[in-house]
Amino acid sequence: MRTGILGGTFDPIHIAHLHAGECALHQVGLDRVLFIPAGNPWQKRGAMISAAHHRLEMTRVAISGVDGFAVDPREVDRDGPTFTIDTLADFPEAEELFLILGADAAIGVPTWHRAREVLERSTVVVAPRPGTDSTAVASVLPDAIFLDMAVLEISGTEIREMAAAGDPYRFLVTEGVHRYAEGHRLYTQPWRDDMVGGSSEAEESS
Repeated sequence: MRTGILGGTFDPIHIAHLHAGECALHQVGLDRVLFIPAGNPWQKRGAMISAAHHRLEMTRVAISGVDGFAVDPREVDRDGPTFTIDTLADFPEAEELFLILGADAAIGVPTWHRAREVLERSTVVVAPRPGTDSTAVASVLPDAIFLDMAVLEISGTEIREMAAAGDPYRFLVTEGVHRYAEGHRLYTQPWRDDMVGGSSEAEESS
């Protein structure tokens, strides 16, 4: 089994996430891509994000009916902040793992908690990101696989800001995700009782 792991806050999951997952699925020859929403995302310390159940449901809606895509709730179900190595360790040793990251995240992998073990357990697959030179990523991750895909300058932060300002964002997410976010007023209110705060470091580190 060749499994791609694409994790993120997914607040909301958007077309850049889906495009990266699809390119990895076909270009790397994966059997499946698991989309894993972060339960208690360390990288969002001090920021208010949508509750995990909303982000998990938007992820389910986004990939519904897509062959080779699946949602994995293990980080939502786990208590406390989670490091990547914890998630990788959950998989059977016989399963070949491919960690799908944006170039901006990939370049920082050597500084991550137990980075050597992360790189021993998985192959990093890199999606291009604006402002991050692929050669710089290759210099720190020489064994990484680089995807040939459109560079989509989209972020969850930008989508949330657009929604809060009343600007259209419906074509930056799937129709189902847009309907879910609007129906639950996830990004049109400055504060909701079900919002939570991230609780760890700005970078995954030891």
